[in-house]
Amino acid sequence: MSQDGKDEVVLMQEPTTVARVLCMEDDPETLALMGEELVDQGFAVSLASNGQEGFHSILHNCPDLIVCDINMPAMNGFEFLEKMTSMAPRFSDVPFIFLTALGQRESELKGRQLGADDYLTKPVDFEILGSIIRARLARRDGRRARLPQTDLSAREIEALVWSARGKTSGEIASILGLSKRTVDFHIDNARNKLGVATRIEAVVKAAAQGLIGRYDG
Repeated sequence: MSQDGKDEVVLMQEPTTVARVLCMEDDPETLALMGEELVDQGFAVSLASNGQEGFHSILHNCPDLIVCDINMPAMNGFEFLEKMTSMAPRFSDVPFIFLTALGQRESELKGRQLGADDYLTKPVDFEILGSIIRARLARRDGRRARLPQTDLSAREIEALVWSARGKTSGEIASILGLSKRTVDFHIDNARNKLGVATRIEAVVKAAAQGLIGRYDG
């Protein structure tokens, strides 16, 4: 059960090496089928029936890739993508695939202008969808691999991991059995090594380099 009282549907509890895909679709049958098909292809899948549920999901457990319908209640796909990109750089390298019954060129253009990586119309060939997901993730991983790596200590990484999960220095100190001053020292060291000004930027850059998991708290 999530903190706001809503259930987050997760079809597979994965090891860290399995790609996490968030599927958003307001038709329950289509959503369930898409989730089952992608799980069969080896992905860990979370489901959301509208943009609000999806946004709550990415804030608590950032996926590796998002497949999103356009016509949804509460918050449609365009609104969801606009809100997500407004929070850059936190979600800047999460591949985004629009999925819709609309075959109109204007809709596809709008989606791509907002930053969508791909645009598929229904009914979907799930083998093709899986191939696109794997290609997009491989491209993202290739970009990450080309980034220079920063040499952080185990404590610095540990402090950033808990910071990525939304913990304050005082809370991290309690978890790790350290003083708040020591936690701040490790985070400041990490920030200086990464060449950034703020704690949030340090978390983002460390995640981009693969030094910590991507907002997995």
